[in-house]
Amino acid sequence: MMNKQEAIFKYLVRLGDCALIHGHRLSEWCSRGPILEEDLALTNMALDNIGRAQAFLKYAAEVQGNGLSEDDLAYKRDERAFYNNLLTELPIGDFAFTIAKQLLLSVFENIQMQALCKSADATIAGIAAKSHKEVRYHLTHARDWTMRLGKGTLESNTRLQQAFNQLWMYTGELFEMYEEDAILNKQGIAIDLNELKTPYYNTITSILNDSNIKMPVADYMQTGSRKGIHTEYLGHILSEMQYLQRAYPDAKW
Repeated sequence: MMNKQEAIFKYLVRLGDCALIHGHRLSEWCSRGPILEEDLALTNMALDNIGRAQAFLKYAAEVQGNGLSEDDLAYKRDERAFYNNLLTELPIGDFAFTIAKQLLLSVFENIQMQALCKSADATIAGIAAKSHKEVRYHLTHARDWTMRLGKGTLESNTRLQQAFNQLWMYTGELFEMYEEDAILNKQGIAIDLNELKTPYYNTITSILNDSNIKMPVADYMQTGSRKGIHTEYLGHILSEMQYLQRAYPDAKW
């Protein structure tokens, strides 16, 4: 039976991991954006995510209380100890693929962070309040580009539609809850993800309809991240992200 400390730790790590891995993926657009403005926008959103990851992982380390830091949690854990949503670790693909992924994630994060602003845990509420301001911009950016690509050329519409079709099977996992959620929900620390489903899918449906994109259909939903089971891509991300720490353990600069 998981105790409260263990539940808060895993919950914080999950929030931090989602932001960290998504931020790492967005950083791959640095110097590769389709236009200079988007190169800067995507890179800045990557920094927003990494900043949020640092805040949540720092608090997680404090809760764990064994002398580790947020850097230890980011750079010294193995793949099975990460709990980020599978959607965050998928390759960036082309620009339409990244925009589709950004929309699916930012709509969820906007609702999630707004709800967490009311958390009974003051630190979580504070991090969520700061993050919500950033995520609202991420959502606006993704929504505007979804409309531009969806209503643009036949090529841009086709690529965007294909991206949503490929990514849709990963959205169900966003709402999965486990033991830590049940423990923390009772104390008002976490949020009931089931309550986010309706506003999430309503928002996505509205944006896609306005963008001439058909609602995707999935025969099944991918899952596994809550148990540390991931796609083949996370291992490659970690081998790159953790390389320096593993090559020169505990190096001081």
